[in-house]
Amino acid sequence: MDGFHVTIRTSASPLSGTYGRVWISLIGTLCESPPVRVEHILLPGSACTVVIEPEEEVGIVVLLRLRLDTQPGFPDLDWHCHDVQVRRSSEDPEVEVFPCHKWIRTADGYIELRNEKACLKKEETLDILISHRERDLQHKQQFMRWGTFVEGGPHCADMTSVTALGPNLSYIRQRPVNNVHYIKSFIERRTSWSSLQELETFFLFNGRENTTAKYVQAHWKEDAFFGYQCINGCNPLCIRQIHNLPPNLSVTSEMVRPFLPEDSSLGQEMERGRVYLLDYEILDQLPANTINDKQSYLAAPLCLLHYSQQGELKPIAIQLQQAPGPQNPVFLPSDSAPDWLLAKMWVRNSDFQVHQLLSHFLRTHLFGEVCCTATLRQLPEIHPLHQLLMPHLRSTLQINIQARFTLLATKGVFDKSIGCGLEAIPLLLARGTQRLRYSSMCVPDDVKIRGLDALPICYYAQDALRVWDALHRFVAGWIRLYYCNDEDVQHDCELQNWIWEIFTEGFLGLSHIGSRRELLHILFYCIRLDFNIWIPNSPAAMSRPPSQTKGSVSEEDIFSFLPEVNSSCHVLSILSLLSQPAIDFVPLCHYNEWYFSSGAIAKLVEEVRRELKTLAKDIADRNSQLELPYPYLSPDRIENSVTI
Repeated sequence: MDGFHVTIRTSASPLSGTYGRVWISLIGTLCESPPVRVEHILLPGSACTVVIEPEEEVGIVVLLRLRLDTQPGFPDLDWHCHDVQVRRSSEDPEVEVFPCHKWIRTADGYIELRNEKACLKKEETLDILISHRERDLQHKQQFMRWGTFVEGGPHCADMTSVTALGPNLSYIRQRPVNNVHYIKSFIERRTSWSSLQELETFFLFNGRENTTAKYVQAHWKEDAFFGYQCINGCNPLCIRQIHNLPPNLSVTSEMVRPFLPEDSSLGQEMERGRVYLLDYEILDQLPANTINDKQSYLAAPLCLLHYSQQGELKPIAIQLQQAPGPQNPVFLPSDSAPDWLLAKMWVRNSDFQVHQLLSHFLRTHLFGEVCCTATLRQLPEIHPLHQLLMPHLRSTLQINIQARFTLLATKGVFDKSIGCGLEAIPLLLARGTQRLRYSSMCVPDDVKIRGLDALPICYYAQDALRVWDALHRFVAGWIRLYYCNDEDVQHDCELQNWIWEIFTEGFLGLSHIGSRRELLHILFYCIRLDFNIWIPNSPAAMSRPPSQTKGSVSEEDIFSFLPEVNSSCHVLSILSLLSQPAIDFVPLCHYNEWYFSSGAIAKLVEEVRRELKTLAKDIADRNSQLELPYPYLSPDRIENSVTI
């Protein structure tokens, strides 16, 4: 025997190499070999082989231990290790692969790699591997602790700096494509927009190449486009079908009769399932922000919409506050054009608050962080569900930490420019958490409960259901590979600990999963902004209070309700930045991880990719026939997104 032949491979990306030197030791079933220093230079894409001749028989090599040291006089650069391959001799045709695929730092000390086969804890046959599995979790739990962002909201990772995450949980965004420099040149202007012409000039520099934004600018006043945005725009999660009017909505059948078919009534239209409601009660009585040392204002409107025989969804009544009364009139399409337009702008302003803080930040970011943190703390890297989930969750921590300590902090964009400021945010997030139900995060249940599944012009529902079905089959296939029956789910202690953390630190109060079906639902939840560029369509704040009487505003007055120039531009610059993907982002189901590329898993990935590609083509064909913009599940978002 001429010793173990160990080949260390550095990843191929240009910055993967290091000036440092690696120490390596073999951990076998009988003993551990002393550390050996690798003298080769670790260049990007390189492979270097060393021979390790242990003094004692190590048995079967089950773990490798690596440590990166600095070279005196050279920079301390991180190293991205691809994998380490081990043969028992130069003549041995069998190669044992120990994948790494991550950054290693000198500060990490020793790290341990194990072979490439994912497995559940009950399948481990060696005490040394069980111990390694437990050490992995103990280390992660010391590194990743739970903290509180707002009382009553989901818990978060207790970290104050992105630097603490390390390179394996970090990323770099691409540069915005919009003219951000032009936007930023207005940041110091603390005055109102003077006219529609001024806004149009600003738009020429900021959104002229954005076809969706150009359409919004041209059609934002139209009732049909207002209704279209409610079901196919940035936030199709608020609208719901109703069969009875809310008791606090002061609408009578006579009020809205002119906007319904001649031979019908409001009651009949509700029975037919043609009446929908937007209700922003969750904003009621929230304290509005102070922007540029001036009070801004919030509304909590109710908006009634009707789906016509012509196939259009239009607003037919808007009440700006929850409590009915003489100073809270119901605005109608038959009112003066400025009154009706301003009422719709108030609805769009309320939708902006709910979209940004609840539909997006709470449901996507905060609950994504709960799933990510629980995965890191309770599922070791060798667990099959860790391997399934982390490609979808890895970037969550960085963006959330940045949001908490910049966007949502003192002097951040919410503090300086948005109607829901730092006083309102904790209250709104707590309300949103309390009212969230699992059914609202399950697309088939949600669109059915809200009556969108049978609405012909709700492309969001149609496309989201097809994406859901494709990914549902993918996740179900993954589960079948590792869990033969419900008992396997019940007896996986790591899985049960993961579930317990998600529901105690996050939401819903469930603490045990007893079947593969329940597991499928939870896993699927873990995997799954051009309308704002024209400022009047989605104002982030309102500078004057809601109208208490009709006929009190003129067309010229409309622009005095918009946020001032500097706060408008601050919001647009942030939205432009946040809309950019990471430089190393990966399209949906186009995984870089090695374990997705072979065997039964590769077949599952290929099937879901094929389904998504077909869906993307179908959407492109349909969208080419639409005059209206539809960005929510456009083909580029299906083929070029990690999560939906």
